[in-house]
Amino acid sequence: MANKPIVDFEAIKNNLSNVSKPIQVLNENAEITDQEIFDTFSDDDLVEFMKKMVWERALHEQTMNFSRQGRMGFYAPTEGEEASEMGTVLAMKKQDYLLPAYRDVPQLIQHGATVTEAYLWSRGHVVGNKFKARSMMPQIIIGAAYVEAAGVGLGIKKNKEEDTIAFTYTGDGGTSQGDSYEGMNFAGAYQAPVLFIVQNNGFAISTPRVKQTAAPTLAQKAVAAGIPSVQVDGMDILACYAVAKAARDYMVAGNGPVMIETLTYRFGAHSSAGDDPKRYRTKEQEQPWFEKDPLIRLRKVLEDKGLWSEEQEDKLVDEYKASFKEAIKEADNVAPDKVSDMLKRTFEIPTPEMKQEIDKFEAKESK
Repeated sequence: MANKPIVDFEAIKNNLSNVSKPIQVLNENAEITDQEIFDTFSDDDLVEFMKKMVWERALHEQTMNFSRQGRMGFYAPTEGEEASEMGTVLAMKKQDYLLPAYRDVPQLIQHGATVTEAYLWSRGHVVGNKFKARSMMPQIIIGAAYVEAAGVGLGIKKNKEEDTIAFTYTGDGGTSQGDSYEGMNFAGAYQAPVLFIVQNNGFAISTPRVKQTAAPTLAQKAVAAGIPSVQVDGMDILACYAVAKAARDYMVAGNGPVMIETLTYRFGAHSSAGDDPKRYRTKEQEQPWFEKDPLIRLRKVLEDKGLWSEEQEDKLVDEYKASFKEAIKEADNVAPDKVSDMLKRTFEIPTPEMKQEIDKFEAKESK
């Protein structure tokens, strides 16, 4: 009898790590690693990318200040993820349907919501859900936006909407949720035009990526659903934009869904609720990522071209933060949501029991 096993499982397992390097156009030293793709961007494009990242960084800083003042509800910090978020959303078109998660408020605003609406959403106010952007409100349930996106993508296909896709986000932890696979599997089976974006920032709150899954990459998880996938340097806005645009072009041509894993990093806490990253991350782990700051690398390129200056950036930050202060004032002036109104919105026709509750709260609110 032969000693050779019919299957070499160890070889198969080892082969899982044979994956391509993440796609990159500009490395952490601001060196161009793909000249051909870099040359597709004009100077105006590069400046606009920088403005958008500065805008998101300023939004994060000012919103965290509002949160510390007790003027916000739930808020998920985004510092460090500007290239991943701005790069992907800017590659989309306004007719595309966004299915955001809770860390994707900057993308929601860029897609058409106002900052005031975003702040009201954070507070749980119904007006925060009435934005004009073609989007659902940010999903709080981890991974659930993938299921929503699959349904929206199928609707786009059945309605024969041209030049339109659905795009959605989750974090690395989201790929450990059943909803994420179910959404991808559904979209793959029906060849729905859905772009699944995984923002791999290294931690699912405090659980490090290496303890979440044995998969060498999160992009590989799409293979089981028959979906082409790729890793991209999530600290490089040029790469994020170029890959997201290529994915969109591929999907609107009728080729089904795509998954992109962006390798990025959350510089601060998971949320404004107060988790302490120092309890699960060391300075030695963090420092290499701080050195990959997406603003630093693009800033250097622009400064070398004579297209950017510290004074220019400081002026923009001041303007952006002033606009956010106006937005929070607008949110403060919106009348608080009433309990009776929330009950009225629960069912189109209130049940007899709920009608009693509505009457009871209306009586209290009229005093």
